[in-house]
Amino acid sequence: MSVFENDIEQCLTVLKSGGTILYPTDTIWGIGCDATDANAVEKIVGLKQRPDYKSFVVLVADEKEVLQYAASPDLAVFDYLQQATKPTTVIYEHALGLADNVIAADGSIAIRICKDEFCRHLIKRLHKPLVSTSANISGDASPANFSEISVDIINGVDYVVQYRRDEAALCAPSSIIKWQYGQPYIIRP
Repeated sequence: MSVFENDIEQCLTVLKSGGTILYPTDTIWGIGCDATDANAVEKIVGLKQRPDYKSFVVLVADEKEVLQYAASPDLAVFDYLQQATKPTTVIYEHALGLADNVIAADGSIAIRICKDEFCRHLIKRLHKPLVSTSANISGDASPANFSEISVDIINGVDYVVQYRRDEAALCAPSSIIKWQYGQPYIIRP
């Protein structure tokens, strides 16, 4: 069995049992869990020492999943995303079907359609969206690659993915936009 497939299998076992993972994404390494499992999300809040009021980014594999977890998004956002030159997280109003502690106080949810092969396989096989939050203690700098992740984070999750650990390229977080009145409002370029 390849490292990729073994990691997928191990992640599925952990995620289905309410656990947390440390995994590569289309941007930086993330701490993740099943975005519909409030108890698993609470584990991430504790590990990151993150304020309860902060919401999370959720990864999905395709556009139809956005429609499943956000009520009535403006479909023009998908045209915008196809033209985007870097991974882009969109804040949608009226989240649906996700754990309450993933959703912002105003009912919105940040969702990114992930193009990374590993994440897409994992999401599709889990049949649920993934929480993705930077692999750091809240307030610390986001690690640009696996070698920059603290031992506290590595030891604090239930499974650490082997795939892509050796990559030395420095990665950056996604752009973040809020779609309003048919156009993007840039929150993080």
